[in-house]
Order: sequence, then structure tokens, then C-alpha cells
Amino acid sequence: VQLVESGGGWVQVGGSLSLACAVPGRTFSSLTMGWFRQAPGKERECVAAISWSGDSTYYADSVKGRFAIYRDDAKNTMYLQMNSLKPEDTAVYYCAADTSAKYGVTILGSEYEYWGQGAQVTVSS
Repeated sequence: VQLVESGGGWVQVGGSLSLACAVPGRTFSSLTMGWFRQAPGKERECVAAISWSGDSTYYADSVKGRFAIYRDDAKNTMYLQMNSLKPEDTAVYYCAADTSAKYGVTILGSEYEYWGQGAQVTVSS
């Protein structure tokens, strides 16, 4: 399973960025998907996740109300809209896919089998 990330970049505090994760040639609708990030010197954390059905989502407390995860099964793509960005959001963001079709979502990186290449998000003050 190949995950192709796009988006990210540089923005000033309070700005917005978006990320996309395309999964070509795969039954995307059966995948539980997640967005993780890792900042220098910090552990990887799950910032958002969405179930294969789209009816369950998870957001880390640090991004609630600012980030939105959604999926477009017709385009085999998952998105992360990031608003009101803060310097502490600076990190490499990774999308991940879980093929187990479990109910709900998971925030454990170990349960995701496939990962994107990563996209840098830099928020400057």
C-alpha cells in the first residue's frame, strides 16, 4: 500500500495549511487512517484519526478545534486542515493506514501498517 503525502510548508502564527494523503490503487474505503507528527527531540504523536466508515474521529487535545480530518473515498484521499497554527505545531507530519478494518479508530502508531513519506510543517512566530 503506497501513501503519497502532499501539502504542508511554512506559515506564520495563526495561519492555515492543509495536508493530503493519497492512496492509489487500493480499496481506500476499508482503511482506518491517521495523521501523526514528530518534532525534533520529541516522540511521535497521533494528532488525528478517522475510521474507515468516516463516522469516528479522534483529535489530540492540543489540536482540537483547530485541525479537521476528513476523507474523500471517491478520490482515495484523506486530508488534514490545520487552522490557527502555533509554533508548537511545527513538525514532520505523517499519514498512516491501518488495514484491519476495526471498529472505531486507533491512536497507536504500532497498529498502522503503512506510512507516508512525511511532510514538513513549519510555523514561524
